[in-house]
Amino acid sequence: MTTYHLRAASPAKTRADAVVVAAWEDGKNPRLADGAEDVRSAYGRSLRPLLSTLGFTGKSGEVTRVPTRGALSSPLLVLVGLGEKPKSNRAAELLAVRRAAGTAARSTANAASVALALPAGDTGLVRNVIEGYLLGGYAFARYQSKSPDKRAGTVTVLSPVARRHEATTTFEEAQVVATAVTAVRDWVNTPAGDLTPPLFADEIQKAVKGTRVKVTVLDDQKLRDLGCGGLVGVGGGSSAPPRLVELRYSPEDPVGHMALVGKGITFDSGGLTIKTAKGMETMKCDMAGAATVTQATLAIARLGLPVRVTAYACLAENMLSGSSMRPGDVITIYGGKTVEVLNTDAEGRLVLADGLQRAVEQDPDVIVDVATLTGHMMMALGSKVGAVFGSDDVVDAVVEAGQESGEKHWPMPIPPDVVERVHGSKIADIAQHDWVRWGGGLLAAAFLREFTDERPWAHLDIAGPAYHKGTAAGHWTPGGTGFALTTLVDYARALSSRAPSDA
Repeated sequence: MTTYHLRAASPAKTRADAVVVAAWEDGKNPRLADGAEDVRSAYGRSLRPLLSTLGFTGKSGEVTRVPTRGALSSPLLVLVGLGEKPKSNRAAELLAVRRAAGTAARSTANAASVALALPAGDTGLVRNVIEGYLLGGYAFARYQSKSPDKRAGTVTVLSPVARRHEATTTFEEAQVVATAVTAVRDWVNTPAGDLTPPLFADEIQKAVKGTRVKVTVLDDQKLRDLGCGGLVGVGGGSSAPPRLVELRYSPEDPVGHMALVGKGITFDSGGLTIKTAKGMETMKCDMAGAATVTQATLAIARLGLPVRVTAYACLAENMLSGSSMRPGDVITIYGGKTVEVLNTDAEGRLVLADGLQRAVEQDPDVIVDVATLTGHMMMALGSKVGAVFGSDDVVDAVVEAGQESGEKHWPMPIPPDVVERVHGSKIADIAQHDWVRWGGGLLAAAFLREFTDERPWAHLDIAGPAYHKGTAAGHWTPGGTGFALTTLVDYARALSSRAPSDA
């Protein structure tokens, strides 16, 4: 078990197996960042030629280890690169520090004790140092027969603001949020056969125990009785029936009410509109939205934020069988609206529709849904940026909420011509899909908006950043990333500081 501390101490005098400092890239002469002043003084004029000899430039992700030979109290100095220092860009600076902390976690894995002397001169930086370190050191070892725990026993964040109450509070809260992100990663990384909708619902119930969150699980028969045609239709082809998990956090005297809806397709074969074999490789991650809204709700409750939250994890497995939903079928969503299904591989919007309609009934101030929804948004924005659609003020607030923790969301439109496409069905109220190659992500958002009752709403399409296929980089490790959780928590923090009418 690792213990974490926040201290106002000198990195040159701190006794630890390794002390970590950061440097900004600046041509051939890297500049040590804030927090490393005492280290610079301890080495004096010998530091620059030493770094030059070692070839250290300060490039983002770069790491160099230097035995201190008595120059510092710690026997090992670890330098991590921050990249080029951004000019007047607070969000970029925070992200650089977060990434460096993640790199440091993997670069000090065998040390029993670590001191982090990264830039931590204010609460935002303190938060990004500890969250970055915790997330960068994450590993999913459930299925490995030999997975020795290489985490340090003691991690100390060195900060000049360590004695301030707001800094200690931020430090503790950051650990709560990082723990929630790693829980999302664990669920996303779990093979689909071990996390079917019923098993996922069980896992959520276990996670809720001991918290202030109440949970209700609606099974497949209850979903049929309620008329949740999206979940029943999508889940009908699987031997593992669908579930709708509803969570409620109700603090005393809430200042606002937020509803969260998450796509929880535990495996997506595409249904009868079947995917390619290659396209199925990572489809265990198609439940990242449900995992995110669940853990965000638990984090908000653990932080005691004065915002009421109702969350809906819409769980189904999209498989092939004689009972699978067919292209051309018409299903009835909860609440009565009919939908013509033309592509069974566009199933996420169908289960979300049931969840959105259930959320509307709770009369929330704002609704936010999260989903690994469309490859179109991956093509448009790549694998590091999420798309956000919806009401202008909510979209703006979501984008702002992501900045403190380095989660980038890009605002996207819902044009009138795309809305017309949603209403293009000749036999049902609306069409789920139309096979037009262009603007598929916009079409999905326009479809979802039909089930929000014109309430303040945002749709987060995280198909790209929810799953990292490459090697570890910064605070991202291979597999699930937990992207969007910190955004939701920070959005809830922002709501908690406003009057209900502003929510």
